[in-house]
This record gives sequence, C-alpha cells and structure tokens, in this order.
Amino acid sequence: MKQRKAWKVVREVIDEADVIVEVVDARDPIGTRNRKLERLVQEAGKPLLIVMNKADLVPKEWAEEYKRKSEIPVVFISARERKGTGILRRELKKLAKPLLDEKEKVKVALIGYPNVGKSTIINTLKGKRAVGTAPIPGYTKGKQLIRLSKKLWLLDSPGVVPIDDFDELVIKGGFPADKIEEPVRPALKLISRILETRREAITEKFGIEAESEEEILRQIGEKRGLIKAGGEVDLEETARWLLREWQTGRFTLFASEEEKSRDFVWDFKDVLDGVERELLLDPRRILWRYGDELREKLDNQKRAGIREIEGVTVGIATGFKKCDSALKFLEELTGKSAIASECFGKKWKGVVAILD
Repeated sequence: MKQRKAWKVVREVIDEADVIVEVVDARDPIGTRNRKLERLVQEAGKPLLIVMNKADLVPKEWAEEYKRKSEIPVVFISARERKGTGILRRELKKLAKPLLDEKEKVKVALIGYPNVGKSTIINTLKGKRAVGTAPIPGYTKGKQLIRLSKKLWLLDSPGVVPIDDFDELVIKGGFPADKIEEPVRPALKLISRILETRREAITEKFGIEAESEEEILRQIGEKRGLIKAGGEVDLEETARWLLREWQTGRFTLFASEEEKSRDFVWDFKDVLDGVERELLLDPRRILWRYGDELREKLDNQKRAGIREIEGVTVGIATGFKKCDSALKFLEELTGKSAIASECFGKKWKGVVAILD
C-alpha cells in the first residue's frame, strides 16, 4: 500500500506540473534514474529534463559522453558548489517557451529518489530571485509555487520516487549492509550495474579483470581475505563488505584524486596463506617467519595484502617512505584500527599490522 501511495503522489506532481525535472546522482546514473517515472512523464506528454547533480564528483569527459548518448536532454550541475545552475535555468526557459502561448505560468517540478539533492537544487534555484510565492488551488495544503522568473515557477513539492524492491533499497543505502540476511543477490546486482556504467571502477578499486559478476565477487573476497574454513571464499561476508563500501561512499564509480595518488597493487597472498595456516597473529612472529620474502618486495611500488583471521585483520603494506604512512594506509584500506604493528625496511619501508 505504501508503494501505491508514493506513486500516487508522484503522478499528482506530474499532472500538476508543466515541465518535469528528474534529479539523478551523477555518480550512479543507472541506479538513480527511474525508467517508470520517465515513461509516466512521456505518456503524460510533458517535457522531461534529466539533471545530473553532484557533477563535481565525476570527470568532465565522462559527463560529456553520457550527455551525448542520452535520448533525453541532460544537464550536469553541482548544486552544492553552485555550478551549472545558470545552464539549468536557461534549459528550463527553453523547455517552457513553447508552452507560454497557452499558459500564464509554466510550473516546473523536481522528482527523484531520496538523497539525490532535490532540496539543494530547489534552494539554489530559489536564491534571491525567488521574489514571490502563490498557493496552488485544489492542491495539498501548504504547497506553493515559487517564482523563478516572470512566467516560470517552481512547484515546491518535489516528488520522491519510491524504491520498489529490497535489492534497490540496499544498494541505495536504505537498509544497513551488516543486517542483510541474504546479501549476495543485491551485491551481484550492484556489480552488474557498475560493469554496465563504468567497468573500469572494478579494476581501479580491486585490480580485477574478471567478466562475470560471480567471479568478481569471489575475487574480491579472496583479496580481502574473507575465507571460510576449508579455503572457500565467504561470499556472504564479501557481499556485505562490498555493499557497506558502496553505501558509505568509500567505493564509487570514480576514484578521487587522493585515491588515485595512492595507487597500489594487491600482493602477499602466499605470505598471508602461510600466516593463516600457522595462525601467526603477532607482527613480530610474522616478520621473523616471512621477513625475507617481504623485504624482497621493498621498492617504490605500493603493495598491500589483508586477510581476516580468527576475528582480526592481518595487514601488510610496503613501498612507503615512512612507517606511519604505511600503517595509516592499512587503517584507511580496512576501516579498522591497528592494535599491534611492526615496521621493517630502510629506504623504502613496510609494515605488518594486526587490526580490529
């Protein structure tokens, strides 16, 4: 019933407005565009504009290519940074112009999923130019029109697109990853979406070139050291970890400049296999047993390996000028704090740590 009520509100907004703006998160366009909404708008014969918000977080070249391929007009903006809002205003006036022969006011409505930035865009568009408001006859009490120009008005009742299934709810952060009983299906759906939108993100984040969603998930678990007794990858824990990274924004389609500057390769699988086999959970014992192998890889290439063992995380990082930098890198990579660590090396340094 809740879903039907939500879609009823969206339909009311479409009926009331003359121009519809679908607000989408530029970092995840496939996940935050809604084809059902777009179909409803087109069936109603209303002009539709897609506004990609948070465009400051995606490369300009990628944005231009997406815009070129889209069958619906697209504007990229960053409402938070107040970039592109002038272009948005001009595009709205262009869409409104053919309607002005028949209408005294052209009403624009913003519709989209939660957390895509609708409210920020509305506040940015209001600005100092929002010199007046007018009630909407017959509409829900308190809804208003906000004047953007003499004949262009903003419908201050943005529709919220309901999330229709549980997998989508999880991917969009509406349900905590740690509490999901069956996380593999939404994780595979997320991987499929990433492959369709920008498959390079998988390679950049995990160093994985696999083609299938299942194999990618398995290799992520292998690299993370999420291994069950018997040596098999724990796919459920891997799925929860991946979804948690996505929900918290630690993994996105586009790496930040800071992330790019700390490029590294995954390594030390053989060492970590031995550490797990011998149950070595003391950094000094790990160095005593495997120090020679680790020192052979000390150069200016950053390398890292992590493994979950007996409820803690064993981490190894090399290729740093300072031990503190290597330890901080492991903590950022795992999202955990070091409880014991040992540094090794001369010009180029490495660290072995136990994290929890």
